[in-house]
Amino acid sequence: MSVELMVWDEPVPISRDHARAAYLAVKRTEPVAGDVPGVAKELPGEVTVYPGHVLVTMDLDTMDETSAQVFTIARAHGLVCYDPQRDLVHNVAPLGVYEGMQLHTGDGMIVHDPDLGLVHDVLGTLSPQNPFVALVNFGRHFLQVSPGYELEYKEGTLIRTMVPELEEVRQAFHEYATGERGFLTRHAWSS
Repeated sequence: MSVELMVWDEPVPISRDHARAAYLAVKRTEPVAGDVPGVAKELPGEVTVYPGHVLVTMDLDTMDETSAQVFTIARAHGLVCYDPQRDLVHNVAPLGVYEGMQLHTGDGMIVHDPDLGLVHDVLGTLSPQNPFVALVNFGRHFLQVSPGYELEYKEGTLIRTMVPELEEVRQAFHEYATGERGFLTRHAWSS
């Protein structure tokens, strides 16, 4: 079994709906024969070039590692990357304030310097197949959530709280990623 990612240029951040529509439209066209664009030569996996788009196909066994490489290369070239398996779009911006921040999911996705839209969308994928989402600033602090909306925050001491709704989780993750700490005073935390 194989999985795919599609990479292309967009002048502004796009929604998942826009990315999904672009992916599906491109998949109905024929690949381009001939010279392979420079970015396509850098991408791991099996690369298929379409007009203005590059499709990367990879083995399920190497999906997590290969996807992380594709996300990094796409970002370095200022390109959008759409993941049709997870229905997630990786935009170039806007980013959080912590350079080197990592997004980790329980289903194996790791993204360095994730855009804020991706963080928002990934939080909606919490499930038994994706049992946690974390934003990590190694050696400093992290914020993590698991299904049932248990938030864990660590900056020295690990503290926990339960929040009732996904939107509160999304607000906490947005504040954390942008350097705000309102989520710490809005909720009752315990160690």
